[in-house]
Amino acid sequence: MTLTYFDCFSGISGDMTLGALVDAGLPIEVLRSELAKLKLPGYEITSEKVKRSGLAATKVHVVLDEKEQPARHLSDIEKIINDSSLAPAVKQKSLSIFQRLAEVEAKVHGTTPDKVHFHEVGAVDAIVDIVGSVIGLEHLGITEIIGSPVNVGSGTVHTQHGKLPVPAPATAELLRNIPLYSSSITFELTTPTGAAIISTLAGSFGPLPQMTISRIAYGAGGKDIPSQPNVLRIMIGEPVSAYEEDTSIIIESNIDDMNPQIYGHLIDTLMSKGAHDVYLTPIIMKKGRPAILLSVLTDKSMSAVILDTIFRETTSIGVRIHEVGRMKLSREVRTVETPYGKIRVKISKRGDEIMTMTPEYEDCRKLAEEKQVPLKTVMDEAKARAISLQKE
Repeated sequence: MTLTYFDCFSGISGDMTLGALVDAGLPIEVLRSELAKLKLPGYEITSEKVKRSGLAATKVHVVLDEKEQPARHLSDIEKIINDSSLAPAVKQKSLSIFQRLAEVEAKVHGTTPDKVHFHEVGAVDAIVDIVGSVIGLEHLGITEIIGSPVNVGSGTVHTQHGKLPVPAPATAELLRNIPLYSSSITFELTTPTGAAIISTLAGSFGPLPQMTISRIAYGAGGKDIPSQPNVLRIMIGEPVSAYEEDTSIIIESNIDDMNPQIYGHLIDTLMSKGAHDVYLTPIIMKKGRPAILLSVLTDKSMSAVILDTIFRETTSIGVRIHEVGRMKLSREVRTVETPYGKIRVKISKRGDEIMTMTPEYEDCRKLAEEKQVPLKTVMDEAKARAISLQKE
């Protein structure tokens, strides 16, 4: 297993990802050759060594023949990728990233994925960045990705839809349930393309895991920011343990005076704010009073958001916080084709050994309702398809 840690201390974008992979050893000639399989004309790709705040990094340039790019639908991009002679794994992962982008854009703009007009992320350079990044990961033999908390920057950004706050709506939606933070740098450090890549391909997020590092590479962003290097750092190596390890915090509070109808809403809200898990335990307090012990497992970087939610949504006036170590199976998400539609399946591994395969419940539930078939039938089909893919 080859593990790569994406250190997004200065954000992540498509060109930064591509630059980091070239810096790590992806030959630019191989990248050009593989991208040529897309039959996508109208650009030239080059790379050069640059410095960002004195730190050496690789900058990949995608130079377009025409600045004006057509607004493509998801079906247009799927056709470009499916009609290519790229490796099946590259096709599948690239399509997963664009599918995720389409779903998020549809949610942001109140439409459906098939009707989304990709503007910035449908342009030739964005397609090259996404597919090129997947090509690079496959070429370098990277089998697992762990991401750091993501720095999104601050301020505003100009888009096809006008001036928008940082993070842009699509970026924020893509990073839902992923640890992120906003630095004082007034710049869009994380783009929708970068957010789509890391949120789709990373199995988990947290601090640097226990690993033996063999290569460290840097991909440069387009702007040199004086206050910190505008680069994406990736660390490539082997995990020390068959399990993933990280440190999280548990925030707890005893509550004995709240309407129990609120707890369902509270759990959903906390999960949407970045909690890994939320659970309720019945307890007996002083004077024999029945109460609920609220426990929230989350990353330390998300503590302020979680605390604010608890104090706003409950009657709690105080909490307890303590650190806990976690040992986890590594996880990856694959999208499988079934007779009912596309379904995401979470694959959990110990090293290279598959321990569990779990179809995404919401995907299965939605398709079961649409197709008027039993939920368990859809879930069984998704799992069977995932098993057959692993055997290929």
